[in-house]
Amino acid sequence: NNFHIQTRSDTAILYNDRSVLESHHVSAAYRLLQDDDEINILYNLSKDDWRELRSLVVEMVLATDMSCHFQQLKHMKNFLQQPEGIDKPKAMSLLLHTADISHPAKTWDLHHRWTASLLEEFFRQGDKEAELGLPFSPLCDRKSTMVAQSQIGFIDFIVVPTFTVLTEMMEKIVIPLINEASLSLAGFRRCSLNSISCEDAKHGSVKSTGSESSAAGHFSLLAVDLKNFKALWNEEVYQNRERWKTQATKEGAESPQSDQNKTKTPEGKRHQPLLTGNMKVRDSQPLLTGNMKVRDSQPLLTGNMKVPPILKSAGPPALIFTSQTI
Repeated sequence: NNFHIQTRSDTAILYNDRSVLESHHVSAAYRLLQDDDEINILYNLSKDDWRELRSLVVEMVLATDMSCHFQQLKHMKNFLQQPEGIDKPKAMSLLLHTADISHPAKTWDLHHRWTASLLEEFFRQGDKEAELGLPFSPLCDRKSTMVAQSQIGFIDFIVVPTFTVLTEMMEKIVIPLINEASLSLAGFRRCSLNSISCEDAKHGSVKSTGSESSAAGHFSLLAVDLKNFKALWNEEVYQNRERWKTQATKEGAESPQSDQNKTKTPEGKRHQPLLTGNMKVRDSQPLLTGNMKVRDSQPLLTGNMKVPPILKSAGPPALIFTSQTI
């Protein structure tokens, strides 16, 4: 979207710089349906149903705009704190948005293929931006983008929080329905046992009824396994994240910056380490704790070092010292 806005494309002008591509996608889809009756799957809908569906589709697709991501999660978290039911369009919008960014929750082969395709799309945009003299959009510079690190950040700050909110939303919606279905099904079974004779059962003369159809729906609800859903996406995301961590280590070792940081003395020998002490690295986040001494010809700074978790920054962590000057 930002590329269209920066280049003042016809599409951006048409949609007033607001969710440019998402608006284009909905508009193009409905134009195709309207222009060709053979592919118009909405042809038999009543006017009211058509209008309701269109309103829902427009809201859901526009909600896939990543610029709306954090606001969308914030609103849903607020909904989850309320005793009232969850707004249907908002629930379905979050479901579609989660599906849109869900490839890190798939097997590695699928996730890696999606990542490669998406980044190639970003890099081609970056090539065009460089050609036009525009600044690179995030993740669009093919020469400097750290792929593994970008995916770890995407998983930690976008995917996991989104799936967490989605799971909480589904629990709030589905668990009451499961409980209701369980009670209804128990009542249906008691009613069936009282109304069907053994002779009828032997000859298979029992006819299907609306209540049986309802029972089938209850069985479907009872088959929903929310715990397994949560465990499944957690496992896939964790495994993919671990593989990216391994690749991130290789990226760091091979990056030009790491070579520049290896300063040498005039005699060609490396300097002694500047930081000494115990250090603990937890998970992939930059959470460093331990004692620190800065050493050159003699100690200049001593004290404890703590680097807090970085929540919203892709840059290097800031160091917080409790230090003494010697």
